[in-house]
Amino acid sequence: MKQDKLEIARGFKNCCTRITGGLRKFGQFREAPSLVALLGIILISSLISPYFFTGTNIKNIFTQVSIIAILAMGESYVILTGGIDLSLGSVLALVSVLIAGCMKWMNLPVYLAVTAGLGVGTLCGLTSGLLVTKVKIPSFIATLAMMAIARGLALIYAKGVPISMFPPEFRIIARYLGPISVLTLIMIGMYVIGQLILSWTRTGQYIHATGGHEEATRYLGVNVDRVKLFAFAFSGFCAAVGGIMLTARMDSAYPNVGQGYELDAIGSAVLGGISFTGGVGSVGGAFMGALVITILGNLLNLLRVSGFYQYVFKGIILAVAALSLSRGVKYAK
Repeated sequence: MKQDKLEIARGFKNCCTRITGGLRKFGQFREAPSLVALLGIILISSLISPYFFTGTNIKNIFTQVSIIAILAMGESYVILTGGIDLSLGSVLALVSVLIAGCMKWMNLPVYLAVTAGLGVGTLCGLTSGLLVTKVKIPSFIATLAMMAIARGLALIYAKGVPISMFPPEFRIIARYLGPISVLTLIMIGMYVIGQLILSWTRTGQYIHATGGHEEATRYLGVNVDRVKLFAFAFSGFCAAVGGIMLTARMDSAYPNVGQGYELDAIGSAVLGGISFTGGVGSVGGAFMGALVITILGNLLNLLRVSGFYQYVFKGIILAVAALSLSRGVKYAK
């Protein structure tokens, strides 16, 4: 009898040890707080609103998150190098009106308009990168300047008015393939590419190394300026993809669109556990952060909370995330 009790006690102890070890490993997982926050807000949303887990709402969430998630991935690349990109929303607006004008006013084929938009977005990111690496302007100031320039160009090109009525083949981007939207599929494809670059290429290793310790990386013979240029160019490319997706979804292009999108992108990255000092984080974490922000907005919409209050809630969430995930934050380089 005593032997049986001892065996039960040993089994219970081993079980507790395994659970404790598992929790310890989970706690060391950088994205663990993001995952807990995501699961928590899903649980709270399902309890508060009976409409949250409906098929229509779930489809809406994944469609809504697609654009912000792609912007967050581009922002993550820049933050991982130790910088920041404030121009995403304005570049998105510029690309949006540009491709709209190419299709509506110039009658260009859809593929040429989309190619032009992707090129302009990438060029904007590359210009910001050159200002940072060659002119030695801090990324905060360089991308703030690009934000103003891109927004101004969008307003000038569109003459301050929206552009609409696009070819049917362009609007395919906003359609659904069964239960999933094309926008969601584009997002998945972009994240696969983004994660492969970070995890399986030297460029991805150099991005982390540059943000972790720039001078040490430079001493190892890595062209740090080229790494930063790639990160900014990729961020501009992501903004261009977001602009194309948003234009197709709205079936119109507005020069004022995208205001505040850069804040959502930065918030998603910080919520996803990406260190604001650079070098630590993943695009998977940024996606979870984007989901948290999108689900929060979705819940507030279901509860019919005013959009003015939603800005307050997002600000509080970002402040809490910065406090819990990015202690010791220094200014972005």
